[in-house]
Amino acid sequence: MATSATAGAVGPGPLRLAKLIAFAAPAALLAGAYYFQYGRGLPPCEMCWWQRYAHMAALAFAIIALIGGKLPDRGRSFVWLAALGILASGLIGGYHAGVEAGLFEGFTQCTSLTGGGSGSNDDLLKAIIAAPIVRCDQVPWSLFGISMAGWNAILSVLGALVVLWLSLKRPPVRI
Repeated sequence: MATSATAGAVGPGPLRLAKLIAFAAPAALLAGAYYFQYGRGLPPCEMCWWQRYAHMAALAFAIIALIGGKLPDRGRSFVWLAALGILASGLIGGYHAGVEAGLFEGFTQCTSLTGGGSGSNDDLLKAIIAAPIVRCDQVPWSLFGISMAGWNAILSVLGALVVLWLSLKRPPVRI
């Protein structure tokens, strides 16, 4: 028989943990991406932005899931949407890593405009001309031979699978 002291030590249920991971994974990966962009001076390419957009959507769904405890499904459907966003970012990252490795052909629009013009057409044109050209098939940074896109693929796919697995688990029965 469980006492009140041990009942409180069980921790968050699987759905609550899924919500927290669904929030933490895209938040951490986006924070890392912005650190490399602004802290290390590595502007993103087009496919990097696609990965970020998927994480931003996942983050929005995770926030709704976290505050949606009163929803009929306790926010489970928003956790699934967050997991799908995380998974989408991971799959895009996997494709991007394949482009970097020369396994797939990239896209021609793989450039980036990191600073906007301030008002006039001349300023905008100067900003476009001065913007660095960031190719999707170049690896700007890697760790253990794995590029940022590759790390995003690995961490996102694993994170999405963990979130889905936890969200499908039933909470333990309390006696």
